[in-house]
This record gives sequence, C-alpha cells and structure tokens, in this order.
Amino acid sequence: MLLELKEDSLQELIAEEKDVIVQFSAGWCGNCRLMKPKFKKLATETEGYKFVMVDAEKFPESRKMAKVDNLPTFATFKNGELVNQVQTNKYELLKDLVDEVAGN
Repeated sequence: MLLELKEDSLQELIAEEKDVIVQFSAGWCGNCRLMKPKFKKLATETEGYKFVMVDAEKFPESRKMAKVDNLPTFATFKNGELVNQVQTNKYELLKDLVDEVAGN
C-alpha cells in the first residue's frame, strides 16, 4: 500500500504501523522523480508493508525521523524505530533495502 503524506505526521504513522518504508524526496529533485515510479512498483509487489512518500522540504519533522541530508533517501521503520536507510538513485540498492526488511 502506498500513501503520500499530506501533513508532517510521519512520527504518528510509524508509531501506528508495524512496518513502514519511506521515500523522502522533493519536487525539485530529478532523481526523486526518477525513483518514484520504482518505489510505487515495489509498493505493489511487497505485501505487509506501508510505503510512504514524504516531501522532505515541506515536512521537516518527518525528515528528522531518518536524519535525511541527501535526496532521495529511502528508510525502513519497524515497530516505530528506524532500521536502515539508503540515499540512492539506483533501483538495485532500493530493492536490496526492501528485500532486507521484507525477508526476501
């Protein structure tokens, strides 16, 4: 399932959901736009995880949850805690991150 955050509420979301995978991006970020359809594809292929898109420019409190300092950043959360993250524009590295948490 894919959700695009409409408010700065990632902290509440990851507290409510067991497993969350986040793409932090920004409208001006070309690599973010390139990765978005790949992230969406993984969301349809991965059962049991909530995939969330976060605009790192608009939502600074959500951005702090993964200490984002480069875009795009992908982060995984389990039971409200940051598990891992990767800053990449390569699908293979994103897929590895998802596979790591999904146990594939």
